[in-house]
Amino acid sequence: MSGVIGIDLGVTRVAVALLRDRERSEPLVRPTERSDTDALVGQITELVDQARTDDVAAVGVGVARVVEFETGRVVAAGRRPGPGGNGAVDLPLANVPLRHVLEERLGLPVFVDNRTSVSALAEAHDEQLEQVARHLVFLGIGAGVGGGLVLGGRIYRGATGGAGELGHTIVGLDLAGAVPAPMRFPQPGSLEFVASGHALDGLAGQARNVHPKSELARLRGEGKPVLGTDVIRAARDGDPSAARMIEIWGQRIGIGVANAINAFDPEEVVIGGYAAGAGDLLVEAARPLSPGSPRRALRRRPDSGPSRRPSRRGTSSRSRAARGRGSRPPCRRRRRRRRARSAGSARARAS
Repeated sequence: MSGVIGIDLGVTRVAVALLRDRERSEPLVRPTERSDTDALVGQITELVDQARTDDVAAVGVGVARVVEFETGRVVAAGRRPGPGGNGAVDLPLANVPLRHVLEERLGLPVFVDNRTSVSALAEAHDEQLEQVARHLVFLGIGAGVGGGLVLGGRIYRGATGGAGELGHTIVGLDLAGAVPAPMRFPQPGSLEFVASGHALDGLAGQARNVHPKSELARLRGEGKPVLGTDVIRAARDGDPSAARMIEIWGQRIGIGVANAINAFDPEEVVIGGYAAGAGDLLVEAARPLSPGSPRRALRRRPDSGPSRRPSRRGTSSRSRAARGRGSRPPCRRRRRRRRARSAGSARARAS
């Protein structure tokens, strides 16, 4: 069976892995080269050359930007990050036809898509590449908050490729007076502003001040920076103040999950990115804020609704799904059902 190469291209790191016979090689991971476009394309080419074998048939790229899928062009961001925002660095790929550029350099078919969209596609399939969810919302939470949509079994990109930007949705805003004008990115009150990894970093700072005997305060006392990753680790180790920070963070994420449920009526909502490291601590905190949609309550038991879970694959879902098809992989179960229906129709006609 031919292999494919998956590339997870983020702002801070790039990972490249070979996928063959449903098995993924150990990824090659490097800090992302952001000096200019040529340097970044050269880095990608070098990593692919290290990972590729003679039977590689195609390359798929998941990139942390809006992508015009039909052409593989990376769309320029609509606005610059403001002071204090969480987007101070960017990929030097604005308006670059990345598919065409990489196909010329690699001599292989290349498919480029948004990295969170391909993560959603991966989560909609199990490890045997069988589709397990036709309607799924993926929330990727790291330095920012991204979203990916699988609707009707296929990635949904919208008119311009920007669908699923759930981090920009407003989850909390003071509307006692006039609606405040957007002043910077991320906009205050948006899901990304209150629930990204940087927001958890802010909560970590509060925890070390309010709870002087906590594990986080101990780290601070040793002169070490206290970040969201420390909060997650301490919470999983049983530190009560860290667990409280995860609870607050999860409640904020839960508002975004509730909005996604009401907007898309999915079978599953999956939380990925580094937030998946918090596991059930995060999911259980988010669950009370995101009950099943009203329409589901009419069709099912009152306690029923879409499942919410951390990502099965963590960050590996991007390289696994970045096969570049932009739609569902072949599903043997679906083909068997179609063949069975056809055979049944033929028998009925014969009788």
